[in-house]
Amino acid sequence: MTLLDGKKISNDIKDEIAAEVQQMKSRGERVPHLAAVIVGSDGASLTYVGSKVRACERVGFESTLKQLPESTSEAELLELVAALNADPEIDGYIVQLPLPKHIDEQKVLMAVHPDKDVDGFHPANFGKMALELETFISATPFGIIELLQRYGVETSGKHAVVIGRSHIVGRPISILLSQKGPAGNATVTLAHSRTSNLPELCRQADIIVSALGVPKFLKADMVKEGVVVIDVGITRVPDPSRERGYYICGDVDFEGVSPKASYITPVPGGVGPMTIAMLLKNTLLARQRHGGRG
Repeated sequence: MTLLDGKKISNDIKDEIAAEVQQMKSRGERVPHLAAVIVGSDGASLTYVGSKVRACERVGFESTLKQLPESTSEAELLELVAALNADPEIDGYIVQLPLPKHIDEQKVLMAVHPDKDVDGFHPANFGKMALELETFISATPFGIIELLQRYGVETSGKHAVVIGRSHIVGRPISILLSQKGPAGNATVTLAHSRTSNLPELCRQADIIVSALGVPKFLKADMVKEGVVVIDVGITRVPDPSRERGYYICGDVDFEGVSPKASYITPVPGGVGPMTIAMLLKNTLLARQRHGGRG
């Protein structure tokens, strides 16, 4: 069993990006600039945005954090989005989800200019990804593909089962795995809450990507020997005996499944770090697409 170490690979990617930023500086070019918008004070969102800001510092990017109060209106947020779209100094930005209930998430994501949508959530970018055109690929699926590629995991001709059909992970990774090219050419089954024979499907799978958000959902009796397991789940499970009052748990019963797996991602330390690394990669791509000006 080989551990797909997202922490290690994400550090490799950050080192590669930092080297490119150094070259940009030596040519007198403006370095990439990533902005993040957060509304309210959700603990998990603040932690995640904080790690993005630290990652920017590490690779030499400029970063801006716009933190707005929970009471911010939809109109005020859309005004900020319009300002970020128009700001030539900002190469890419993200609006951290979830947003407060009084704000229409879809409306806000639609307002983000596709050229600055480094999260890859805008329909224009999703559509280009599906058509295999150059675009920003949503950071988590992008990270999974990169992880499979760098570990040389064979996907061509394999049967992949993706559990979860979200627009952020499940659906895009199912499309990417089926496309031509590295870490592609798989035959993909997209499963979800209405799939009736899920354990049976999982037992047939050569590769399983679980993005369900149900702790320890995938058990040892649901996988075959030699399976490749990508665990995207990240759930805070309350545990008063721990200092933080919770622990992080994935979708996979790691202890039971890992002895049968040929490759498996840990939680934490698997897909999570890759997501941030690919967000940085998308920001670098955005800067390159804006040309060497500035």
